[in-house]
Amino acid sequence: MLEELHVRDLALIDEVWLELGPGLTVLTGETGAGKTVLVEALKLLLGDRADSAMVRAGAAEALVEGRFSNGGRERLVRRRVTSEGRSRCYLDGEIASVGDLAEALGPLVDLHGQHDHQALLSVANHSGYLDRFASRQAATALTAYRAAREACHEAVQARDALAGALEDRDLRAQALRLTVDEIARVGPRSGEDAELEERLPRLRHGERLAEAAARAFAALKGEDAACDRIAEALSALAGVKGFDPSLDALAARLEAVSGEADEVGVRLRDRGEAVEYDAAALNDAEARAAALASLKKSYGPTLDDAIAARERAEAELESLASGEAGLVAAEARVEEAESALRESAAALSQVRTAAAPELERGLAGAAADLAMPKARFAVSLTDLPFEQWTDGGPQRVEFLFAASAEEPRPLARIASGGEVSRVMLALKGVLGAADDVPVLVFDEIDAGIGGATALAVGRRLAQVARRHQVLVVTHLAQVAAFADRHRVVSKEESDGRTVTRVRSVESEERVAEIARMLAGSASEAGLAHARELMTTVREAS
Repeated sequence: MLEELHVRDLALIDEVWLELGPGLTVLTGETGAGKTVLVEALKLLLGDRADSAMVRAGAAEALVEGRFSNGGRERLVRRRVTSEGRSRCYLDGEIASVGDLAEALGPLVDLHGQHDHQALLSVANHSGYLDRFASRQAATALTAYRAAREACHEAVQARDALAGALEDRDLRAQALRLTVDEIARVGPRSGEDAELEERLPRLRHGERLAEAAARAFAALKGEDAACDRIAEALSALAGVKGFDPSLDALAARLEAVSGEADEVGVRLRDRGEAVEYDAAALNDAEARAAALASLKKSYGPTLDDAIAARERAEAELESLASGEAGLVAAEARVEEAESALRESAAALSQVRTAAAPELERGLAGAAADLAMPKARFAVSLTDLPFEQWTDGGPQRVEFLFAASAEEPRPLARIASGGEVSRVMLALKGVLGAADDVPVLVFDEIDAGIGGATALAVGRRLAQVARRHQVLVVTHLAQVAAFADRHRVVSKEESDGRTVTRVRSVESEERVAEIARMLAGSASEAGLAHARELMTTVREAS
């Protein structure tokens, strides 16, 4: 719902705050007062093109702001247009593009009167209207159709990918065999490169390592070495054991050192004897490390990546070897998916075909109440070639219309904005609760009608306003009399300038405005007529 509209320095408007609510709101006033400017302001919030000519004379910029609510979520939108023609948009406080405004707010508002922002004139929307009229049956059939179409698309993609692979499978197989052979020649083992990195320093410096171990062993266990001196110290302390606790503690520590020194000495001897410093072993290890590095460069970055590359190549080679059989199976899956898609398409078409005449009759009946007694509607269902089926279905759905006895033709070719508005009003009434656009704006809906027909239009607007927020710009008292809220737009002189004002009218003020619309002035006769009209409307509601 559009909760609030703020307009400043747009055309004749100095500044207007328009608070709106649910139900039917009408905007009335003299011709040229600026009613349509408010509609133009709303169009700017919906992403319409901005023009510097919209800015009020003498102002630096025009500002339009709106507050919308839908499904518990509030959207704040602002549009600035400078006198140089530059435009800036804001959505929920963030800078946005006109496309962002159209995407966010377009689904919330249907604007009817001129040939812009009219979903009815876009053929792409007609199947949606028909499906909403057909209700649950169409929704179920459309969901099944879309699922089948997606499954068919996936099957075709898999078939085409396999067919493409088979077209150059010889070259591909040759490349895969090269990969397998290259990696197999090296025969890498997971973690082997890390093991080599640890081993290579020992091979490169084996002689120095062995010499260092031998010298360390000699220092510990050789003649008159450290272990012998430690043994002499222990012998000296053993002679006074028990006389001094401090010396006994030191003797115990020295005994532990003696045991550790003996063990280290043994290990130094064994390690020194085991150290590799064979030139051939070093050459083999370095060659192996280089081979592994080459694999990692080609298939890595890790050795495990190279091992996985070989496994993938072997699997693909196996797949290519059985490719013909796989392609036959893929073709069978495509045929099965296409058959399921055709079945779901036929079911959807059947639902639409059954609903179309009912919609035509409903629209014709509603149009007869709206000053179009000879209007003819047709729902054209044209089967599309299989290759042209879309997510919307296997048919082109288009609404055709004729105001009189001529052959119905596409709605987009209708010249009268008033007729388009009344057709949409008829459609909204026929769709009922199935239509989910919350805000409807009608301009020019009263073109060429009056009297009883105008009352019928007002009554239909009031009915639609039970399910939607409806904003109507009208010159007809018969329409205005049905309003839940009545706003009067007028021109006033202020500081030597002509500006547009909007005020809310109720009770006697509203009676006076309706009298002006009926008789041109609030004379006694006009007021009496206005009261009579409002009484008639109340009794009919």
